[in-house]
Amino acid sequence: MQGAEGGGGWLGALRFDNLALRSLPVDASEERGPRPVPGACFARVRPSPLQSPRLVAMSLPALALLGLEAPAADPAAAEAEAALVFSGNRLPPGAEPAAHCYCGHQFGSFAGQLGDGAAIYLGEVLGPRGERWEIQLKGAGVTPFSRQADGRKVLRSSIREFLCSEAMFHLGIPTTRAGTCVTSDSKVVRDVFYDGNPKNERCTVVLRIASTFIRFGSFEIFKPPDEYTGRKGPSVNRNDIRIQMLDYVIGTFYPEIQEAHSDNTIERNAAFFKEITKRTARLVAEWQCVGFCHGVLNTDNMSIVGLTIDYGPFGFMDRYDPEHVCNGSDNTGRYAYNKQPEICKWNLGKLAEALVPELPLEISQLILEEEYDAEFEKHYLQKMRKKLGLIQLELEEDSKLVSELLETMHLTAGDFTNIFYLLSSFSADIDPSKYEDFLEELTSQCASVEELKVVFKPQMDPRQLSMMLMLAQSNPQLFALIGTKANINKELERIEQFSKLQQLTADDLLSRNKRHWKEWLEKYKVRLQKEIESIGNADAWNTERVKVMNSNNPKYILRNYIAQNAIEAAENGDFSEVRNVLKLLEHPFQEAEGFQEVREGAEEEGATATAAVRSQETRSRQSYCSKPPLWASELCVT
Repeated sequence: MQGAEGGGGWLGALRFDNLALRSLPVDASEERGPRPVPGACFARVRPSPLQSPRLVAMSLPALALLGLEAPAADPAAAEAEAALVFSGNRLPPGAEPAAHCYCGHQFGSFAGQLGDGAAIYLGEVLGPRGERWEIQLKGAGVTPFSRQADGRKVLRSSIREFLCSEAMFHLGIPTTRAGTCVTSDSKVVRDVFYDGNPKNERCTVVLRIASTFIRFGSFEIFKPPDEYTGRKGPSVNRNDIRIQMLDYVIGTFYPEIQEAHSDNTIERNAAFFKEITKRTARLVAEWQCVGFCHGVLNTDNMSIVGLTIDYGPFGFMDRYDPEHVCNGSDNTGRYAYNKQPEICKWNLGKLAEALVPELPLEISQLILEEEYDAEFEKHYLQKMRKKLGLIQLELEEDSKLVSELLETMHLTAGDFTNIFYLLSSFSADIDPSKYEDFLEELTSQCASVEELKVVFKPQMDPRQLSMMLMLAQSNPQLFALIGTKANINKELERIEQFSKLQQLTADDLLSRNKRHWKEWLEKYKVRLQKEIESIGNADAWNTERVKVMNSNNPKYILRNYIAQNAIEAAENGDFSEVRNVLKLLEHPFQEAEGFQEVREGAEEEGATATAAVRSQETRSRQSYCSKPPLWASELCVT
């Protein structure tokens, strides 16, 4: 490790105060290798050094939380220092690297001890106003929780996490942050698609920032042997540690609850559970309103303070599909877009179980039933009203209008983000000639016949499907081991839709889509008219309506194809596209004026790019807010 600890320089301003390590038990063992860690919340570790670390990108708004301003004097020296420190090659003074112990229910089954297998807690930095930020290096090497893995992350997954953390923040969604992304010449072997074709990839580290990375699974370390998997937490029967954790979490992150219930721990713990229930409900409502799919909503990926945490096989939905699954490994669709609200509620139920006996289950279950659905529905409808510009009245019929909009989007295979964005240019008194233009623009955001053929292309060999159908009839027990009825039904639906598409012309599709949208727009127009009738100044109302819609319907999101273009350029040595996309995502609601100039400046910066990368840029020049190109449908994130 280069210069194990170093002060001075740009990062000398970091002020550490590592409260978590003072408040919670830390394992005394120095052993680095994978092992059970009983009776502790943290284990001390050291980051593993990387060869020739270099900065891919940094987020100045995120680094400002730590009191770091844009380096004015010598930006190149600051970048080099950031690469050294935030790769883990040099520890800043005051850092106390450690890995956090937690368990989790993964895809519904208790997995036992998990923990920070690739992330390393560096410490807690005090911000300019005295606020406290935990900083982590994700991908910094082996910890006691690495199991059979190497504790490393690669460039593609790190760029995705870095960009999405910042994208979510600028969309106004509670999230962990990302300060830097640092890659290196160190390599690891990865089988990207688990298909027996491994390749060497660059080790890369992301600096993650949050008030805390404690999660639901942190409280599952006390779980006795699970009745289904037989696995147990490493700290069974250590209720003393559960009490310590509750004292720390509530006292530090929910001080108003601690203060209000200092003389009654059951009431205090109930108030805490009620608050995290409501925060989680609001968080998932926010996800649903921007079409965000997390991909791996295990209990170990749920934040104890209500943040979006652990960006893996996530995805923003392009074509609206309520059953959209962004994670190529989620074969049963457990974490599909439309299942996220109920899964988060299920995860809260597991947190409730983990808090017993400090919070009796009959109390927490009642809170969950009374609060979660009501809070989700309230927040979801409030947000959807803003997205539709319904700013004056709150009518019962609004919920139906939203449902019918989504149904129309589904029927016409409309682009979720772009259709919402377009709606601000529609008005109740729209001119008939402009109405036709608007309809053309709206239907241009619906999938073409060619795109639909890709979507509904059958995925199973006909002989395999025939065998599975026979097996489902003759031997249901065996069928249950190798397939699901839902998957077979989905394949049958694909075959039927694909067959219909062979006869469908582009004109027929356009005509059908226009008919569906006209029906919904008439209902929307009636609802907007009710807004106008309830106010005096229609012009002022319309100005405010458009303003509200344009600040709730993003123009730019981190679509998979945008991330992929940035990844491919970076893998060829050109980081300009990552930096370019980061700048764009910092202003998701605004037209990117002068964005081409930003590109050109960035391209000069990335002069190391190869000719192959330059030809790749032709592909990436597609508008950042357009529907995804056809090749994007082949992208698979696992």
